[in-house]
Amino acid sequence: MDPQGLLVLSHTLFACVQQSEIVRLAMGHVSALGPYHAEAGYLATAAGLSRVPGQEAGAPAVDDAPVKPPVDDALMKGFGEADGPVSLPERPWTWAFGLRGVGGLLGCLLISSRSEPDEQGRFLLGSLVGLTSAALSLTVTRASHSEYAGELSRLRTERDTALRQLDAVRSESRLRQTVHETLARVAARGGGEDAITQALYELTGLSALVEDRFGNLRSWAGPGRPDPYPVRSSTDQEEMLRQAGREAGPVKIKGRLIALARPRGDLLGVLALEDPEATADEHTVFALDHAQWSLARELLRLRELSEAEVRLHRQLMDDLLEGAEETSARARAKACGHDLRRTHYVVVVHWPGNAAISSFTRAVEQATAGSATPPLITRRGDRVILLTESRPDDDAVYTALAHELGTPDGAIGVSTRCDSPDGIPRAYEEALRALEVRQNSRQHSGTTFFDDLGLYRILGPGNDLRELEDFVREWLGRLIDYDTRHDTELVETLSRYFDCGGNYDDAAAALTVHRSTLRYRLQRIREISDRDLADVDTRLNLQVATRVWKIILGGRR
Repeated sequence: MDPQGLLVLSHTLFACVQQSEIVRLAMGHVSALGPYHAEAGYLATAAGLSRVPGQEAGAPAVDDAPVKPPVDDALMKGFGEADGPVSLPERPWTWAFGLRGVGGLLGCLLISSRSEPDEQGRFLLGSLVGLTSAALSLTVTRASHSEYAGELSRLRTERDTALRQLDAVRSESRLRQTVHETLARVAARGGGEDAITQALYELTGLSALVEDRFGNLRSWAGPGRPDPYPVRSSTDQEEMLRQAGREAGPVKIKGRLIALARPRGDLLGVLALEDPEATADEHTVFALDHAQWSLARELLRLRELSEAEVRLHRQLMDDLLEGAEETSARARAKACGHDLRRTHYVVVVHWPGNAAISSFTRAVEQATAGSATPPLITRRGDRVILLTESRPDDDAVYTALAHELGTPDGAIGVSTRCDSPDGIPRAYEEALRALEVRQNSRQHSGTTFFDDLGLYRILGPGNDLRELEDFVREWLGRLIDYDTRHDTELVETLSRYFDCGGNYDDAAAALTVHRSTLRYRLQRIREISDRDLADVDTRLNLQVATRVWKIILGGRR
């Protein structure tokens, strides 16, 4: 029986004129309140308590069990001082409820249950006992209405109070049921943070929002959203989290009702209601607290999904760096939302002092998040390695990382373009070489591209013939191609010119050409190669390239 049923019963009880009928009615409605059974009902007489006739002896059978033995009325002798437990065979819990009025004890209800009632059950049983007592008292006072008019008024007041309490319980039950059902529907439909904040706004009428633990807005529902959203300082944010963490439930802080989403003790987010007018009531607090648990489950699910995705990406990235089989690598990358058929670059990042800090990897992810396709990321020792479709823009990534990590003491190495998965290990070596050159240079912080290393590309250990060929092609490729097409000797002219230390007369003699012919060839070399022979670094790279072309590559075109 719900509170509404007690309201209906109260009218029937107060309409009865026979005390025994009142007791029988009360006993007949005990089982409607929950898993309870009315063992017996008694009325007070001059000789003591007398059982009300008309009730079936013994407790009813449960699950085809035999009927339990009836109550021995001798157990009720001497009852009257206080309500209390009664020991009955095969009844786990039995309680004697006294029916009392102004004149004292009017009767007693003996009620049993398979288990001790909870708070709600005790309230409902107590309400039934109170209404029954009031109805019995009313029958006593009806004979002398004028004498007991004041008592009747008091009883009616008690009844009205009980009815209001029952109505409040019913209203609260309905509100809580609405909260449960609304958030259960959100969960069943797979609703995320936006669905939770929208449901909370509709339940409370207050704007609802979700922030991450750093104070960044993730979701908002309702009017009044600030634009731009204010960013609290790290000090203010930590103080707010400390205040909210001191209480088990929602906490009022600066016009907001705040609840922390921290499943398994990990703070994953903040759920809040905008309440500048302090209108939040118990229903609002209940709705926010219940929504917080829904949000905690959702954030935990997202974190576990993200961690699983990161593991898959790192495993793929590690295999690619080691030289994974191309067909398998492309299939795995496609499952991760990455297309290895496109051009890629390998980027190696090293920031001393941040090797053991998990925020280092997160900072790298944030600094490179501008590309259309997120990069694949892994860590090796104190370095973070990325495979990205976009070539970093000069020092843009370095500048973003220096700001995020609070120190400029870091270096980045970037490979040349890689067009297929089998070239990724080589690109990784190039990025490591670029990083090494940067860290051993006078300006050890910043970004270095392998394309820009020039001579340094072939000075390191482990260089092979292909790398030497690449270096020669980079610096002499246009001249070699021109010589091939026009049957000229511009590369040989440049080689002899450098061999003679840039002396025109010696170079002309070595080439057995006139001095003006040498000048013409050198001018053509400048035009075709688009190189400035007066630049020191350019002269050095060109001279090394001509030596490699002649000595190591045998002058191959």
